[in-house]
Amino acid sequence: MSYAAAIEALNALAPELYTAPGRARRKFSLAEIAVLLEELGNPQQSFRSVLIAGTNGKGSTASTLASILREAGLRTGLYTSPHLERPNERIQVNGAEIANEDFARRYLRVAEAADALVISGRLQQTPSFFEILTAMAFLHFEAAGVELAVLEVGMGGRLDATNVVDPLISVITDISLDHTEWLGPTIAAIAKEKAGILRRHGVLVTLPQHPEANQAIGEVATELEVRGVNAVEYVPSLGPAAELEPGAGYRLSVLGHAIEAASPLFGTHQQRNVALAVAAAVELAEHHGLAITAAAIERGIRTTEWPGRMEMLQRGKTTWVLDVAHNPAGAWALRASLRKLLEREAAAGRARTLVFSCLKDKPVGELAQILFPLFDRVVFAPIASPRATPVDTLLAAAAATGTAAEAASSVYAALQHKVSEDGGMVVVSGSVYLVGEARAVLLGHRAGWGEPDESGSAQT
Repeated sequence: MSYAAAIEALNALAPELYTAPGRARRKFSLAEIAVLLEELGNPQQSFRSVLIAGTNGKGSTASTLASILREAGLRTGLYTSPHLERPNERIQVNGAEIANEDFARRYLRVAEAADALVISGRLQQTPSFFEILTAMAFLHFEAAGVELAVLEVGMGGRLDATNVVDPLISVITDISLDHTEWLGPTIAAIAKEKAGILRRHGVLVTLPQHPEANQAIGEVATELEVRGVNAVEYVPSLGPAAELEPGAGYRLSVLGHAIEAASPLFGTHQQRNVALAVAAAVELAEHHGLAITAAAIERGIRTTEWPGRMEMLQRGKTTWVLDVAHNPAGAWALRASLRKLLEREAAAGRARTLVFSCLKDKPVGELAQILFPLFDRVVFAPIASPRATPVDTLLAAAAATGTAAEAASSVYAALQHKVSEDGGMVVVSGSVYLVGEARAVLLGHRAGWGEPDESGSAQT
């Protein structure tokens, strides 16, 4: 099977969370992924793992921890979601994405096993897009001789396909309202779903957060007799650190040594994600015998790569900021990170533009109130998803904030549409679909200006 054929087959399964009118909603169960993995020889048992759940920050935490582990000399797997440009991004070993040939090979093996299980009746339905990719990741990690895999939960935790592993550590990042249709209408309900990654007598690394989330997680942890690790000692105190420039660092005491935590991931909210990664690394060093040093932690923080999260690109006179904030908590974090940068642009008389789109299950009115007033104008870009918010709804949300807004015919048109003539700052945010396609255009990765190329850059 070719890589292009594998991508086409995978994309036919997406979007898995969208339920077309008149169709029953898909039911998820760990039993199904367990049957599939058993058929594949249980590759997830060939490596140790850390499992990371949360609403916001889990990908940043996962990428930072994986970078630390690589710097410590461990052969490290990283599994994340969603992707920005290509599904290959989700499966990495020692920082390298899975090659196209390996991607096609892993897909074929998983697809053939799944088809056989459905035909025999051992599976009642074809595995989902995410279940297949998860199985592919585990096969790839097994073949690559991964020692420790850092696994980002896709959604929730209790029923997520990644939750079939027996993690050394479970990490829970900040929790807020998102995917309420699937996870529940309250922060407490969502937190309980995410606490499903905890194991009896296991270890939880987390930080104090919303009281409802704290209580829900605490109740599950107490019932399971989990040992809690508070990462607060690795969060810098308020003050100068709260206004760090991109790439600037702050001092931490780690494993008995002073280090400078200088993450390329910009934004004060990233300090919490770095703290969780550091606490997890310290736990692995002190209680699991892994040779992780303070120097490796310092290097790992500094060399972290996680695109599309307050990512800055300079193109001529224009500064582009790409951020996948797609819920109110993420929008507030983006607003806080942008505040001083946008104030500088305004003081210099330069334009401040937001290129925006979101899915219709997101609270567009709330997102608009948080972000739109920061900008001189908003340009709405269409995204290739049946769940995209209609442009009329977006324009109405902008009108409610008093912000000048207009709609573009494509993402490429939005990036050219009265945006970069005079320089200034352009922020692209609101949807992973949008950020992924915009990033591909800006970096010259996208063929046909807005159309997916045969390398698999179609978003799912």
